[in-house]
Amino acid sequence: MLKVAIAGGTGYTGAELIRLLIRHPKVEITSVTSEQSAGESLVSRLPFLKGLCDLTLEKFDPDQLAKKADLIFSALSHTKAIASTRQWIDAGKKVIDLSADYRLQGDGVYEKWYGTAHTEPDLLKKAVYGLPEIYRHKIATAGTGPCLIANPGCYPTSALLPLYPFLKSREVNTTREIIIDAKSGVSGAGRAATDKTHFSEVNEGLVAYNIGIHRHIPEIEQEVSLFGGTVIFTPYLLPVNRGILTTIYLPLKRALSQAQLETILEEQYKGEPFIRRVNAPPNLAHIKGSNYCDIAVFATIKGNTAILMSAIDNLVKGASGQAIQNMNILMGWDEQEGLRSPGFFP
Repeated sequence: MLKVAIAGGTGYTGAELIRLLIRHPKVEITSVTSEQSAGESLVSRLPFLKGLCDLTLEKFDPDQLAKKADLIFSALSHTKAIASTRQWIDAGKKVIDLSADYRLQGDGVYEKWYGTAHTEPDLLKKAVYGLPEIYRHKIATAGTGPCLIANPGCYPTSALLPLYPFLKSREVNTTREIIIDAKSGVSGAGRAATDKTHFSEVNEGLVAYNIGIHRHIPEIEQEVSLFGGTVIFTPYLLPVNRGILTTIYLPLKRALSQAQLETILEEQYKGEPFIRRVNAPPNLAHIKGSNYCDIAVFATIKGNTAILMSAIDNLVKGASGQAIQNMNILMGWDEQEGLRSPGFFP
């Protein structure tokens, strides 16, 4: 059994990690931390786990976590575990970081978007970007020793997975910007209540936010720029608990038919266990609670723009499920281990 610890276990991401890991046949959760609730039982903060996980929440102590686990999921907020990650790597541990601390590779990019200099630039350069469908080989080879996987953000996952086949095909007109319109459920804002996420503020509404300044923009651009592309990204807050529905307006070098677009998508993702190509616009109701990404592509009448759509659960494929998928790859296990479950219905 692989011993794993979860740093920051009572937020939505940490809770989702626990929900999925307790069903994993090759994993034992040995430690869960919470700064505000240390000393309390886990089920006092996450009652849905009653009878399934009887751990006591611990104060965040990097040294103790390293002693209790072989792999550490860091589900702390941004900047909180940069130094601790270095301690874990030096102690020979595998680390999967679900914050944005090790995703951005460009010099000064982290400081620009997060307002503070990155204190471990050397480790930042060694981190592997953990989008399995694109970087599976890098993730797998990293697992031969202590390693750091930067788990992608939810919005970037929802945008990059549909984009990648077309960027790779070199059919995208990179002289025009790619327009990304993404709508997320409220859980993407975290568990702490704010005026903007209060029920009566969100219910029956739909609003855009952080236009042009959202912190996932550089992460998306980092990957798209590898193919010479640029993006315009607008996020919206949906009055639902889970899910991200993303629509992408993709400029093409030449007119492509519906069949040609579908062939590009199918050839790239043939055999991918968590990519499902759908013919109709994807529905958030079909992916809730699952690690699937449903993708559809549509030709336009003139054919020089394609419309891509994707649906993911922001807490699963957009965070904790993808982290477990990365763990499975690191360990050389079946990639679907612990993740073989359909979404919630209804």
